[in-house]
Amino acid sequence: MTRPYNFSAGPAAMPESVLRLAAVEMLDWQGSGMSVMEMSHRGKAFMSICETAERDLRELLAVPSQFRILFMQGGGLAENAIVPLNLSRGGAVDFVVTGGWSQKSAKEANKYATARIAASNEADGHTSLPTPASWKLGKDAQYVHLCSNETIHGVEFHELPDLKALGCDAPLVIDFSSHVASRPVDWSRVGLAFGGAQKNLGPAGLTLVVVREDLLGHALAVCPSAFDYKTVADNGSMYNTPPTYAIYMAGLTFQWLKRQTAGGLSGVAAIEQQNKAKAELLYSFIDNSQFYQNKVAKDCRSRMNIPFFLRDEARNEAFLSGAQAAGLLQLKGHKSVGGMRASIYNAMPLEGVQALVSYMREFEMTQA
Repeated sequence: MTRPYNFSAGPAAMPESVLRLAAVEMLDWQGSGMSVMEMSHRGKAFMSICETAERDLRELLAVPSQFRILFMQGGGLAENAIVPLNLSRGGAVDFVVTGGWSQKSAKEANKYATARIAASNEADGHTSLPTPASWKLGKDAQYVHLCSNETIHGVEFHELPDLKALGCDAPLVIDFSSHVASRPVDWSRVGLAFGGAQKNLGPAGLTLVVVREDLLGHALAVCPSAFDYKTVADNGSMYNTPPTYAIYMAGLTFQWLKRQTAGGLSGVAAIEQQNKAKAELLYSFIDNSQFYQNKVAKDCRSRMNIPFFLRDEARNEAFLSGAQAAGLLQLKGHKSVGGMRASIYNAMPLEGVQALVSYMREFEMTQA
């Protein structure tokens, strides 16, 4: 059976080879006689899975030794509360609002800290990024939060800001849920990064947190123990039962990422080149069409989430129906934005984007 191409924003497509290996190991993981879902999270078998996954992720993302990798639950949405519970010390926090997710982050953080909007692109419909030099950062900010890739609106920071160069000593917190492992991370500019796994790393249920060690141990008294980063770190992500199967699946995805090659590169460096090629193909077609449009400024277009619109939106349903018939799934845009959205995460092959472009061209011709 030929699998369709799934452009879902998340939970999203996973590498086919990863799914096939998981199927083979479903009833018996490497001779253990158990499915990973049946294992004790403290048993030797699962501990080896978890340790390998953490080691592979540290290698893939080049995470420095002074950062701890935590496997948690609750998704990026829960981290909107967990981060201020751990880092705000009940003080002020500065937010750079660039779309729907950073808006939600600021609103949630305001329950536990004083959330201030240091910059926003709301005036232009979240289609550009405010330049760091224009940000109004407070000297008393406990941290600065930004969403480095906005899944809904399709804007991406292609370079993380250098807060020290802006005269700000606060750590930078990034929500990198929708482009984690699609490109390298400049850890010299980051204090904490978090993201749900269900877009680029595996199935829903696992939340990744990478946090600098000096930021541990400052949780508010009301912070639940299972969400206290120091407690989680001290217990090797085993303070409570972790999302074991999701960790296993993410671990298989990390191994798949390590095997990627392109132009003499491997791992994340190779997948970044593949992602550039996919995004350039789709954006180029849209930009050269009179039938479709993308409204995001070219200097901050996301490589992962590409929203686009038919100039005549009366044709939307016909477009989606035809796409479904062509094996191109889940292209409908987010309800808050409308239009279409193609999420082309790591697992989406170039052939999938080529098939989408071919369909878009054909649909345009039939509607002329």
